[in-house]
Amino acid sequence: MGNNKRKGFRFSNYEAPELTPFDKLFDIFKELITHTSGDVEEALDWLRELDKEYELTDENYTIDDFIEDLKNKGFLREEHKGGKDDGVGAGKSDMAITAKMERIIRQAALNQIFGKIKRSGNGNHKTGTSGRGDEHMGELREYRFGDSLERISMTESLKNAQINHGMGNFYLSEEDLVVEDTQYKAQMSTVLMIDISHSMILYGEDRITPAKKVAMALAELITTRYPKDTLEVLVFGNDAWPIPIKDLPYLKVGPYHTNTVAGISLAMDMLRRKKNTNKQIFMITDGKPSCLRLPDGTYYKNSVGLDDYIVEKCYNIARQARKLHIPITTFMIAKDPYLTQFVRQFTAANNGKAFFTGLKGLGEMIFEDYEQNRRKRLKG
Repeated sequence: MGNNKRKGFRFSNYEAPELTPFDKLFDIFKELITHTSGDVEEALDWLRELDKEYELTDENYTIDDFIEDLKNKGFLREEHKGGKDDGVGAGKSDMAITAKMERIIRQAALNQIFGKIKRSGNGNHKTGTSGRGDEHMGELREYRFGDSLERISMTESLKNAQINHGMGNFYLSEEDLVVEDTQYKAQMSTVLMIDISHSMILYGEDRITPAKKVAMALAELITTRYPKDTLEVLVFGNDAWPIPIKDLPYLKVGPYHTNTVAGISLAMDMLRRKKNTNKQIFMITDGKPSCLRLPDGTYYKNSVGLDDYIVEKCYNIARQARKLHIPITTFMIAKDPYLTQFVRQFTAANNGKAFFTGLKGLGEMIFEDYEQNRRKRLKG
């Protein structure tokens, strides 16, 4: 008998890799910079307070070392303000995050909210339409006149020829041919509306940071997994205006009322310019509509209860979106009974969807609805 050595796999308990002092602080800093809306000085002040309480650093690696590393790695830049050319007074030096850091924050939000989703290059918005698409379904059928040659499955067709005619007198007939069905991948154009009215930070609850994280995660998800899709973001308070994705980390609430009509009207205008088949609006809000802009440019506001005039305008624009085949999915992060009733009637007018939720799980629900809305039948 030879000297046989047993071969196989050895299993042991998983041990997470040891994080460097920089990485430990960087994970915390990414969270803080999101909460402070991109204010580096405020985020570093919080980090220093946490360091005092939890001893995050030691004499070998300090907060100052961390700041230098952030600069050297291209995550922070210094902005000099008020300097003089004559050298008298260097001016104030402020720190700001770089475009590289903005991308890192979006990636962190993606991992935090959609961590289990695998990256894919092409995306997979399926529709109910089969035919000359670009998504292979793995389903075979008989050849029909007009099918293109590149869709013929040669392996299966040759196998049929062998079975039907034998190898001795081999030939390939039209009856032997089979084709593989493909499916169109519908593109999706999405507008995400974020309420930045004052109520998003009222009552001691920070609602804008989770909404911001969802927006950043959705932006990163679509650009990496579904590059053919589009996502645009707008914010709405007394008025509504679009913001670039790169500005999401800096988003703050203002001393605003909630002009839902202005937000949806702008979202519809943005989607009208899109040629994609599928269009949708996501609206994250926690408050009742309380503001309208009148034709003369003045504002009609009412923060007490639900104003019938404002509410009816909301229902009307929801119906307009429905006529344009633009569903509105409302994520209501408040659970007041009278607001619930308004959202239900608003949703019925649009034939859209509504989720009544707290902040926890908001990202997962938006992704689930995004996936569901992608699977739409192409209209002829």
